[in-house]
Amino acid sequence: MTFSERVLIFYKSLKIKTRLPDGIEVLNPYQDATAFGLCELFYEKYYHDNKERFFILGINPGRFGGGITGIPFTDPVKLESICGIKNYLPKKAELSADFIHRVITAFGGADKFFSRFYINSVSPLGFTLSGKNLNYYDSPEMLKSLEPFIHQTIRLQLTFGIRRDTAFCLGEGTNYKYLQKMNDQHQYFNKIIPLAHPRYIMQYKRKKIAQYLDDYLQKLNDVL
Repeated sequence: MTFSERVLIFYKSLKIKTRLPDGIEVLNPYQDATAFGLCELFYEKYYHDNKERFFILGINPGRFGGGITGIPFTDPVKLESICGIKNYLPKKAELSADFIHRVITAFGGADKFFSRFYINSVSPLGFTLSGKNLNYYDSPEMLKSLEPFIHQTIRLQLTFGIRRDTAFCLGEGTNYKYLQKMNDQHQYFNKIIPLAHPRYIMQYKRKKIAQYLDDYLQKLNDVL
């Protein structure tokens, strides 16, 4: 079975079975035929092999990126203009996707990048509250309910062909602390390297985009 086949089987079965606090909705694009079809095109294009890859983990999908395309940190604009996968989703750009695809381009392009790295998130499904994005850790009650799901989904993805020596975490604050705590308990990886979160960079540090881009490239290239 190829890397892409494992990913698609995983996505097809994704479901949160535990009860979440009132008002919190789950973003699950993999139950949508259009989004899942785009995932099939994307993963068969870039992951139809048995190569080992390094894991890069974000927080959880948002409404305008992975939450609509099903492909982490790839909005409908980048999916078509950079990855060459035509789609009829609303062409709204997403900030985190903007930065990640700058990294991908600077690394040498999508073919080279995706042959070395696999991106997902600590929670591969996203959340909204009152129509706004919600992080998995924003509600202590929700996080407690999600912990078995998070552990199970990380464990499953490790079977795809993921390198266990080093992983990367998008976010140097709460996401990194939580992932490191889980790693201490379950020994997913030998080492986790934190990177500044793309949304933080694009919202608050735009004047330093080039500096952050260099930091990403240096740390990604150092493990190769």
